[in-house]
Amino acid sequence: MDEEPDRFPLHTAARLGQVSRAEALLKAWHPRPWHENDPKLAKKQDDDGRYAVHWAASSNSFQIMLMLAELPGFDPDVQRRQDEKTEAEALTGTCWTAGQDGSGWTALMIAASVADSEPILTLLLQRGADVNEKNGSGQTALHFVASKKNMDVARLLLAAKPPASTRVRDRRGQYPIHRAAAVGSVPMTTLLLRNRSPLNPTDGEGFTPLHHAVAEGHGDVAVALLKEGADFTIRNSADELALDLAPDKEVRLYIMRGAEREGIDLSSPS
Repeated sequence: MDEEPDRFPLHTAARLGQVSRAEALLKAWHPRPWHENDPKLAKKQDDDGRYAVHWAASSNSFQIMLMLAELPGFDPDVQRRQDEKTEAEALTGTCWTAGQDGSGWTALMIAASVADSEPILTLLLQRGADVNEKNGSGQTALHFVASKKNMDVARLLLAAKPPASTRVRDRRGQYPIHRAAAVGSVPMTTLLLRNRSPLNPTDGEGFTPLHHAVAEGHGDVAVALLKEGADFTIRNSADELALDLAPDKEVRLYIMRGAEREGIDLSSPS
């Protein structure tokens, strides 16, 4: 039985990082230089709602991303989710966007979640990508970077013009600092605070970053937050103090001793 033809050959090339194949596909539309061609293949969404640019970001293929970025009409700030497309676009799949895929992820968000992706991130930012765009869950690229403890990418996004905001709350009520505290990154937590992150925000369950740090057993992050002035008297939606969430006595004792060294008395919260 013959194999079905690939309906999205450019997407496949981008996903696999096949630079020569991607260039050949783009050239096939017209004998002019590929960067002057009408980007028909690049305009198509695949069955996952992704454009070729999303796959190029996912595979961390800078050369393919560069080809796509130089096509006419490339605009990383165009936002069009699948449920917002016109009928014609839904039928033809020709809504050209380097913006969101079917889940609301931008190419910038995907690249920010991939290791060693600084060249692609820099390119997308140079082409005007919105560093503070939100996906369907209200998360920005900085939320993902905070979760992955990627300091280099965090610095890159925070140095963008305009910079990534540390004050964006997602649909769960979480800021990037909630993520950084939950995964146990003192450097990321500190970096976010130095860039205007709130210190004591509560998420949808009433958890502050301190609650998350303690609950996950990250005593070092908890002490760092306390040193910055975190309010240890805040109770979550279950009426729990952050220290109540310590997973064991060792973590609780570590935090108590660390706070004591900083002159903070945790014994009698108001």
